Amino acid sequence: MKVLIVKTSSLGDVLHTLPAVTDAMLARPGIQFDWVVEEAFAEIPAWHPAVRRVIPVALRRWRKQPVQAVCSGEWGRFRNALRADRYDRIIDAQGLLKSAVFTRMARGIRCGLDRHSARESLAALAYQERYAIPKGQQASERLRQLFAAALSYELPTTAPEYGIRCASPSPGNLSDKVVFVHGTTWSTKLWPDEYWVQLAQLVTGAGLTVQLPWGSAGELERAQRIAKTAHNIEVLPKMSIGQMAQVLASARGVVGLDTGLTYLAIALGVPTATLYGATRPEFTETPAHGQRYIRADFPCSPCMSRTCSYRGESPVQPACYQTLPPDTVWYTARELFDAR
Repeated sequence: MKVLIVKTSSLGDVLHTLPAVTDAMLARPGIQFDWVVEEAFAEIPAWHPAVRRVIPVALRRWRKQPVQAVCSGEWGRFRNALRADRYDRIIDAQGLLKSAVFTRMARGIRCGLDRHSARESLAALAYQERYAIPKGQQASERLRQLFAAALSYELPTTAPEYGIRCASPSPGNLSDKVVFVHGTTWSTKLWPDEYWVQLAQLVTGAGLTVQLPWGSAGELERAQRIAKTAHNIEVLPKMSIGQMAQVLASARGVVGLDTGLTYLAIALGVPTATLYGATRPEFTETPAHGQRYIRADFPCSPCMSRTCSYRGESPVQPACYQTLPPDTVWYTARELFDAR
């Protein structure tokens, strides 16, 4: 059985799809998946043994230079790759208009969420088979339900299994590295810089080394500010997702925000303490052994907003994080990391 998955982005969304792929692989022996994914995340689907072919798409880049995308032949090559095979099922795992367009371009039976379940209801018009998957559930659980319905197997009751094998711990590094995933696109998710500094001092004071990844100029500046405050803090070079996976797999543990690299650590089975202020773990995190959710306890948290509307006095911003001081985070994280 050949199935095409359309799930282009983001990093976290792509990772949340993997447990559904594992379910299908176990329920339908011999099943093979092709996967349409944004070029920046093309490494990830290839880590799963049931994925035969990855079809990269550069929509983010093409939007900025659409004429060049056509004239260079990139768009044509992508379209030809998308239509090269006929599929038994095409599953739009994103439920957006952009993913529905790609689904419509491919050849096979098109499956997706119905108009009440999709993030953009008009996307459902592109599908031949539509499924009602209730909203308000954890992202990976909804996808497991969608795949089970589209591929006609009983939904497993087992815990989610990402099924990826892309990195292994580096000998000698497992016991002393703690990775801080300090960057994210929402300003309301960002833990205060001064808290990262205090946490770094607690971690290095315990004889451990802090590693700071980054993916933008702003994140690099933050990492450099944190690194100046204590010894044994390493600002990592800019890395590919595969290289970052190796770093995470070798770490004793991760302290991170509600963002893609944190989900990657969880998918790799790395002990991870995730901080939540504006958002809630019920929608994004996949239950897994060796992780802890540390939530802010504040009147307007979780607000699920990119903009903080709190106008009262607060020693930090976002204000909800005043209930997650560094010593509280380190107490939980250290207990988790020691278990490894």
